[in-house]
Amino acid sequence: MTQPITAKMVAELRGRTGAGMMDCKTALEEAHGDMDRAVEILRKKGIAKADKRADRSASQGLIVVEAAHSGRDAAMIELNSETDFVAKSEDFVALAHDLATHALQHAPLGVHPGTALEGQPFRGSTVGEAVKLVSGKTGEAMALKRVARFHAPEGTVGHYLHHNGQSAALVEIIGPRSEAVTALARELALHTTSTDPLGVSEADIPADVLARERRIAEEQVAAEGKPENIRPKIVDGKLRKFVAERTLLGQAFVKDDSKTVGDLVKEAAKSAGGALTVTRLARFKVGEG
Repeated sequence: MTQPITAKMVAELRGRTGAGMMDCKTALEEAHGDMDRAVEILRKKGIAKADKRADRSASQGLIVVEAAHSGRDAAMIELNSETDFVAKSEDFVALAHDLATHALQHAPLGVHPGTALEGQPFRGSTVGEAVKLVSGKTGEAMALKRVARFHAPEGTVGHYLHHNGQSAALVEIIGPRSEAVTALARELALHTTSTDPLGVSEADIPADVLARERRIAEEQVAAEGKPENIRPKIVDGKLRKFVAERTLLGQAFVKDDSKTVGDLVKEAAKSAGGALTVTRLARFKVGEG
């Protein structure tokens, strides 16, 4: 059964693709209301160049980062509220900072939904109860949305938090430690906050995403009428470009687009006196994820 196309659906598709309202409506109708399929339709037609993160929400809130002085540990949390007004309130901000401090010591390694901390002891009760208490005081729904914690005993964890508390990133580097490597890790975290890579390298991109991009490239090349004998090479080229643009090491560095992040890491390794390997990253932006 075809899903009715609503103005809200059209607006969501436009937000994801940047395409015009009528193009979005037409794509949704063709896709029978399937949002992901509509995105793919627009991309195949060349109307949308890329799909912005799919799972956006209207959530307000704050991201807080807490890092150890050793440079080997860092954590970040996203605490959400219904309005920006509450997100700036004293109780909300204090809770967010306390949760980040707690996460640095007690959060499981990696990236997890906030529910991973709910039952942990905190402020005399639990994390979940503490969030409910502040929620009751503000009169708004509130949730610890997600948490990330990296620990690199054989390396460095870089972090960056945007000044407005709305976006942040962690980047883990394994290898020799020095002030220069610490600075590099922070630069990579800043870069990650700005560019939102899907992962460190192609190995981090899900197979279904690569398959989708190949399928889109094949249909685009066919629609352009390219000779069949050269189509595979063109498709491979488009896929390589996608991987370069959406992975940290393949992206042009935001502060110097004459070199890639991968080039930057190789240069730093030479001066560090040993190999440097970027092992993982995490990026939070309020309202995404």
